[in-house]
Amino acid sequence: MVAGYGLSFWMLALVLRDLPIGLTYAVWAAVGTALIAAIGIVAFGEPATTMKLLSLALIIAGTIGLNLAGSH
Repeated sequence: MVAGYGLSFWMLALVLRDLPIGLTYAVWAAVGTALIAAIGIVAFGEPATTMKLLSLALIIAGTIGLNLAGSH
């Protein structure tokens, strides 16, 4: 686990050379949140309620919105 965290922070530092920190952190947080929720649904049988799926869609939409806003 420690090696995984070290690798992920090293890769984050590489990405920060070319992308703004606001966008990078938004993607980092959104992907982590969405993946954990998806793993909970798929691997652990958590219920995929309408509210949960809508919330995941909003996370993805917000990240895409930040990406589009940062490109102008």
